[in-house]
Amino acid sequence: METQALPEMKSKKPGISLANQIVIGMVLGILFGYFFPSQGIALKPLGDAFLRMIKMIIVPLIFAGLIMGIAGTGDFKKMGRLGFKSIVWFELVTTIALLYGMVLANVIQPGAGVPIVNVGDVGGIASYTTKKIDILQTFMQIIPTNIVEALGTGNLLQIVFFSCFFGVAVAATKEKGKIIVDFASAVMETMFKVTNYVMKLTPVGVFAFMAFTIGKYGVAMLIPMAKLLLTLYAGLLMFVITVLMIACYFIKVNIWQVLRVIKQPMLLAFTTASSEAAMPLIMEKLEKFGVPKHIVNFVIPTGYTFNLDGASIYFCMALLFIAQVYGIQLDLSTQLTMLLTMMVMSKGVAGVAGAAIVVLAGGITMFGLPMEGLFLLMAVDRFGDMGRTATNLMGNIIATLVVARWEKELPDEVIQLAYTKDYD
Repeated sequence: METQALPEMKSKKPGISLANQIVIGMVLGILFGYFFPSQGIALKPLGDAFLRMIKMIIVPLIFAGLIMGIAGTGDFKKMGRLGFKSIVWFELVTTIALLYGMVLANVIQPGAGVPIVNVGDVGGIASYTTKKIDILQTFMQIIPTNIVEALGTGNLLQIVFFSCFFGVAVAATKEKGKIIVDFASAVMETMFKVTNYVMKLTPVGVFAFMAFTIGKYGVAMLIPMAKLLLTLYAGLLMFVITVLMIACYFIKVNIWQVLRVIKQPMLLAFTTASSEAAMPLIMEKLEKFGVPKHIVNFVIPTGYTFNLDGASIYFCMALLFIAQVYGIQLDLSTQLTMLLTMMVMSKGVAGVAGAAIVVLAGGITMFGLPMEGLFLLMAVDRFGDMGRTATNLMGNIIATLVVARWEKELPDEVIQLAYTKDYD
């Protein structure tokens, strides 16, 4: 025990922690974008470069992680049980999230009183939204015809599908597949090391993102849309308190200790509006917390595809907002159909850049809403996306802890030891 405690003590370095550096970068970025908007907009390539460096880690990490999570267990019963429990939890919480968004939109009426503005030409979106959504085709798109293409384009749904099959095949080969499992493990360790290098640039990337966002959109344009944003953030907060915090209570995990562990990746996800950016860091933190590697490697990548809690709160809310802006009445049966449709559609575009906009574009056409309303949402989407992304990430973190406790692979003594560790 003493030999383990010593490195923990030595690992603490003087100076500003990464979490505090991120906060400083965010505040300075807001101020820079506000006072020097044109220069702030010009910083966009710097922010994009940082995000590209993060995204280059994701595909090998997911591919190797799922192989480790499936083949590394060497136990098909355990793997099937893990997958079943994960999907049950994902579908339960996303359904609750969709209901929250629908109920809040009906109660608060965020679209009432919003002036209808001339949004101009909608050609780009119109060409997309004139196509009806084929639910069966959406599911068919999960199956890759070319895994190399899926890896090259970063199609997470197809990568997850192939990786699961490949992991099962590797596990079935037993001893012969051990070399692949070892290779996947080496890839993961290497990608975590790459992540540590990239993380040192996080404050710079956050500064650039915030300067661009405020410089381009300003704060004045938020005034007529403030009601929608406030409704969204109220829904996100309610979901965290009434679902995620209660879940932690039932699995006997201290939510405040969990927040201490995940504060760095949560700030990163919030400021960059990219949960992918925080993925490698959050997997590392959860393993250090004591969650077994095979559970982290399975639940986190799967959750990124199937468990979009923050986005789910927004989908029905946003569609009802557009209906309210244009004075369109939607009855209860239509709204319930909308809920089920958004549940399916969110799985079909998970992991795609601007996924919320793609889902909403399809929903607008499916339910006969004015597609011009999409541009009202796009005007403030960046600000809402920050909260949605952070909630998505937190939802997947809690899901991992729930599954680990459900599997009885995160005992009380491990949790108590995790509370004493330093995560900065």
